[in-house]
Amino acid sequence: MKITFLGTGTSQGVPIIACDCVVCQSENEKDKRLRSSVLIEHQDKIFVIDTGPDFRQQMLREKVKRVDFILLTHEHKDHIAGLDDIRAFNYKQKEKMDIYANKRTCCAVRTEFAYAFERKKYPGVPEINLYQIKNKLFNVKGISILPIHLMHMKMNITGFRIGNMAYITDASYISDKEMLKLQNLDMLILNALRIKPHQSHFNLQQAIAIANQLKPKQTFFTHISHLIGLHDEINASLPPNIQLAYDGLVVESD
Repeated sequence: MKITFLGTGTSQGVPIIACDCVVCQSENEKDKRLRSSVLIEHQDKIFVIDTGPDFRQQMLREKVKRVDFILLTHEHKDHIAGLDDIRAFNYKQKEKMDIYANKRTCCAVRTEFAYAFERKKYPGVPEINLYQIKNKLFNVKGISILPIHLMHMKMNITGFRIGNMAYITDASYISDKEMLKLQNLDMLILNALRIKPHQSHFNLQQAIAIANQLKPKQTFFTHISHLIGLHDEINASLPPNIQLAYDGLVVESD
């Protein structure tokens, strides 16, 4: 399984005007973060988890020619706002895009992109097959995917385990029952927003504690705000098996 970090950033704590903080002014490309998403190549299939506002830019940067399906963690705009740009893949692949999400997220997609679900569609709108998933194992095009039920403050969201890799973003709580799904991982990708505690996201200390509890072979932190500090400084403080991810990073997992 090949995993490309399309983005490792977040809309949380990011100023809407030019920022003169050390991180935002850093010349290190690892401190430049688009909204969080990953591209996964597995069993001859190519799929994406989340399509934030930077989806088009990420696809162009990585020269992605095909997307077989999409998984969505939740409906916040920094995770679904780029869905309109699947129309390019519709056009090239001559088929609808299969999208999988929990009930709440499916409802939001139908509302936010209502024009894609009308009976009489405007020419060229995104073509979507939207599938509602439950908190149990499901299969897409031969790939087994296990949802992880998470809490984003009081909001139900979804993480995903695929083989021995798990992807979790925007979480602030994982129940003991769901933690059992995360045993014996080769790779854990987990959100770590900043140093200070946050009401709806794990901070760095909490993310480290979860990684130490689960003991995957390798952990990468994502959904990182500029408030966490400089990439290289934080990475230097972490053990080799726990690292900050960065945009464009490519890793392999069994």
